Amino acid sequence: MLGGTEFVGRAVVEAALARGWDVTVFHRGRHEPPAGARSLLGDRTSPDGLAALAGTTDTWDAVVDTWSAAPRTVRDAARLLAGRVSRHVYVSSCSVYAWPRAAGYTENAPLVEGASAGADATDYARDKRGGELAAVEAFGDGRSLLVRCGLILGPYENIGRLPWWLNRIAAGGPVLAPGPRDLPLQYVDVRDLAEWTLGAVEAELSGACNLVSPPGHSTMGALLDACVRTTGAEAELRWTDPGTVLAAGIEPWTQLPVWVPPGSELHASVYAGDVSRALGTALRCRPVEETVEDTWSWLRSLGGPGPLRPDRPKVGLDPLVEAKILGL
Repeated sequence: MLGGTEFVGRAVVEAALARGWDVTVFHRGRHEPPAGARSLLGDRTSPDGLAALAGTTDTWDAVVDTWSAAPRTVRDAARLLAGRVSRHVYVSSCSVYAWPRAAGYTENAPLVEGASAGADATDYARDKRGGELAAVEAFGDGRSLLVRCGLILGPYENIGRLPWWLNRIAAGGPVLAPGPRDLPLQYVDVRDLAEWTLGAVEAELSGACNLVSPPGHSTMGALLDACVRTTGAEAELRWTDPGTVLAAGIEPWTQLPVWVPPGSELHASVYAGDVSRALGTALRCRPVEETVEDTWSWLRSLGGPGPLRPDRPKVGLDPLVEAKILGL
């Protein structure tokens, strides 16, 4: 596992250890890996950052990489490991598809242009596509799996979307709930992502796969209701018409995490992808209540709001803006 101490990487490592797999985690040493994993230290962005990997003669059945910056970082590690690893799994993103994405898009949808396996960091979509190209360049089509994830939620989340909602609702009082309640969502619990990925390694799957729940697996109402029940807060969800939210200048997805207005280009692109291949290859999606409850338990164990990646935009709504819209 390249990385393996935070969010997706950590979930993959924990799932592999639970299966009794021998796991090596190559990481920078900023966080402790899960107990039971062998640790190799190195910073892939430094000139000699792969020395610990280059210095071992070990072989592995698979390598999993979640890198989301300069594609050349994926390329360099993949080239080094190509002769000692059977399969490469690159955790990519549905962002690699050209925007806007038509509702029902499949793995054959048009991809972003201008990506390169040897590029420095540019933007998220091209970086992820470049990472895909780097994996395939080193391992070939038959030995590489491109896991194109949609929205990922669950314990260890370091983007802050579900943690923001949980912490906001736990604070109690009137809460701006962007409507409609039955707005369909499409996401994947990070642990379901991990289990599917390991099963895909065992099944020797290759190629690209959209990995997210079926459209409408949950709704905005079910998600926020679960947050209220789980936190036990005295919070009042005040469902607000999408037009009112947008007229106030509130940014969907960032200022109100997870939410995008119904009928919009954004909703069709984010929450209406075709996941037939994932469902046909054993993807199982747990109920939203379980995702919410376990994320809240993890946050409480930290005793704080939760970690945030410094390279991602801040999410959440300013309390003063929320109060103004609610007329408080």
